[in-house]
Amino acid sequence: MTAARTSGRDGPLTGVRVVELAGIGPGPFAAMLLADLGADVVRVDRPGGSALAIDPAYDLTNRNKRSVVVDLKSADGPAAVLDLAERADILIEGYRPGVAERLGVGPEACRARNPRLVYGRMTGWGQHGPLAERAGHDIAYIAPTGTLGLIGRPEEPPAVPANLVGDYAGGSLYLVVGVLAALHHARATGAGQVVDAAIVDGASHLATMIHGMLAAGGWQDRRGANLLDGGCPYYGTYETADGKHMAVGALEQQFYDEFLAVLGLTDHADARKDVTRWGELREAVAARFKSRTRDEWTALFEDTDACVAPVLSLREAPHHPHLAARGTFTDHAGITQPAPAPRFSATPTEVRTGPARPGSGTRDVARDWDVPRLLGEDEQHQQHEQHEQHEQDERYEQDGVPGPRP
Repeated sequence: MTAARTSGRDGPLTGVRVVELAGIGPGPFAAMLLADLGADVVRVDRPGGSALAIDPAYDLTNRNKRSVVVDLKSADGPAAVLDLAERADILIEGYRPGVAERLGVGPEACRARNPRLVYGRMTGWGQHGPLAERAGHDIAYIAPTGTLGLIGRPEEPPAVPANLVGDYAGGSLYLVVGVLAALHHARATGAGQVVDAAIVDGASHLATMIHGMLAAGGWQDRRGANLLDGGCPYYGTYETADGKHMAVGALEQQFYDEFLAVLGLTDHADARKDVTRWGELREAVAARFKSRTRDEWTALFEDTDACVAPVLSLREAPHHPHLAARGTFTDHAGITQPAPAPRFSATPTEVRTGPARPGSGTRDVARDWDVPRLLGEDEQHQQHEQHEQHEQDERYEQDGVPGPRP
């Protein structure tokens, strides 16, 4: 058991070793998810850190990890990473195509040392194509996929969904699915492989159902004109008397009927399927919601199946009664944060450690992974002696030799 394993609630990926070559955005989040699920994730930070990095004490995407600092441009930097890759199950990198190869830690070099290695590559544009080497961020990646263009009101520019659709949904989650599927294959066959996870691919894939609806004539190729994009008056958000908002998702007939009953708008029951009356229905619903505060409407809808919920802020969310009861958020080291997800009945997970500070895990990783190259010469010698003493102690215990050891 490594130094990072102390809680007894380590998750289903306990024993899986992951090397993360430090980057920003989807790579760190993917590695955090693997770490949350119990993997021993070693983040290889670069000297000086990243230009966009926040204070390491608050970088929650580095929780449950350990960090070493390696200068890949130094003479022995690539060798240290190759030593880690030799002992790993998965490696994740988020450089532009060809950069890892130029640094000496590309797929061929790593898998020459470890044929079972799953090498995960996280980029916006992918490893090939006309834009593969072009810079970009979440919003530029999701723009050409059609996913950005379908979000927002028709009379306004597309709404920016933070970096959730591209970086994390289309990027991180697809990378995690990919490397775990490849790990399953590697354990069955002994052969690792390269996983090319591109945000443009994942974000496009997220819209599969909508493409089917488009082909069937059930979706208009414009914003705010459809069932799930705010075009429908009983699937959207409404402002309340105090300037806050309620979210409505009363799609099915029984939910719609209950929704109208709470609002006192049962005379609009026939407007559900009559698109010509949607404007009239929207105005009536909007006027009703403006008559009470968000908390008043929350109380009125609380015990119904009308599919209506308050729109909460990030600071309000942890106090929602349902989320609080489930422990959806947790406090660790004074920081309120989302708890690991999903839940497992036999191998529960938790936030075991706070954000890894750059280089803070060097000695432990060098020992646990048996990579002395991570240390300076004096520390290498000291750790070598400690390792030899530990092995000698184990031999004496196995042989049952009593008395003091030499």
